[in-house]
Amino acid sequence: MKLLLVSFVVLTAFGKWVDGFLEFNETELYQIENYRSGNVSNGSVYGISKAYDNALMVGLTLIQSARAKGAVCLDGTLPGYHLHRGYGSGANSWLIQLEGGGWCNNVRNCVYRKKTRRGSSWYMEKQIAFTGILSNKAQENPDFFNWNRVKLRYCDGASFTGDSENKAAGLQFRGQRIWLAAMDDLMSKGMRHAHQALLSGCSAGGLASILHCDEFRDFFPRTTRVKCLSDAGLFLDAVDVSGGHTLRNLYSGVVGLQGVQNNLPRICTNHLDPTSCFFPQNIIRQVRTPLFILNAAYDSWQIQSSLAPPSADPHGHWHDCRLNHAKCSASQIRFLQGFRNQVLKAVRGFSMSKQNGLFINSCFAHCQTERQDTWFADDSPVVGNKAIAIAVGDWYFDRSGIKIVDCPYPCDKTCHNLLECVQILTSPEFIFIISQEMQASFCPVLY
Repeated sequence: MKLLLVSFVVLTAFGKWVDGFLEFNETELYQIENYRSGNVSNGSVYGISKAYDNALMVGLTLIQSARAKGAVCLDGTLPGYHLHRGYGSGANSWLIQLEGGGWCNNVRNCVYRKKTRRGSSWYMEKQIAFTGILSNKAQENPDFFNWNRVKLRYCDGASFTGDSENKAAGLQFRGQRIWLAAMDDLMSKGMRHAHQALLSGCSAGGLASILHCDEFRDFFPRTTRVKCLSDAGLFLDAVDVSGGHTLRNLYSGVVGLQGVQNNLPRICTNHLDPTSCFFPQNIIRQVRTPLFILNAAYDSWQIQSSLAPPSADPHGHWHDCRLNHAKCSASQIRFLQGFRNQVLKAVRGFSMSKQNGLFINSCFAHCQTERQDTWFADDSPVVGNKAIAIAVGDWYFDRSGIKIVDCPYPCDKTCHNLLECVQILTSPEFIFIISQEMQASFCPVLY
């Protein structure tokens, strides 16, 4: 009964299964470690995360010029971003972080989505915490702390690439226009004078950072150092546990519904179908701009929503494994090792380019740049004694070439693995906390 109650409250407050895909805000998951370390208020309904105690809170700016350009969220509201100005040596350097948050692939999903912060600025937080790669503290973000740092909110459901509408359902699919309107607005606020720029993104935003990488490069003169970073954006066209193609089916709906095809790289669509060109494995080798791929070899979102979603596992054989990799059988681990091999195959040609960077750790994680504990902290994940923040900085500033691939699971003991039962921690001001007794019922692995 406790499990049912907690599950209901969690899904009501923070997420919803939509056609087999569990939607959460992937970019705010670093609070999970507070459960493990006890840095939460037990015995109360809500407790403030200590991870946020000293975090910089940055206000939302709506793009007033966007409406005239037809650059609106799913529900027709204005898009927005959060900007914290740089200073000192970083005054003319810009980091753009594209928010993640899944996709919507049919009218029903998109109608649901437009009533959330993923489809309407009406529901967006007025302030969010800047942590990890967005932090303003040198000890938390050594290379980018004093840059102009921007988080572009995600409210279109197609990784900032769609350009269509459904008048009957009151849906605007204007991701491409939002992207362009945001860039225009930021250019007018000083980004045109950038000496250095980095386009980054997490999850669906990580995919967007790949799709828009060369466009971003073209906004600046050749004298500007411009590079791109994709965090957890390497979504594979993989076969699920039932032999089907769960993610391809989702992407096919996104591309068709939202008019994405015209905004995909021509070098890909000239020889592949549009859905295939929405998969980064088919485009990363053709990206001209230096690109860094950061991904967990056992990406937790892909395991839970692409490889072994409930829709592909009607008898629940993968239920326990999906919730906690420690409960996977030997055959299930072999399946997941096969997925890791597909990840490595997908980046093989890409990694041969000297200008590109790569960091593949053997963790069950998803999005590691905005979580402080995974980006740069005393116990951050490392491969070869190199933390993610240091690897990205070394690559961006050409201090060293970075092509890092971790050994297979279970060799890496530094991982901060995510478990589905704790992917409810999403609010920028608060952590959702239930009594410790009920936590133990919902997430027994943590106790």
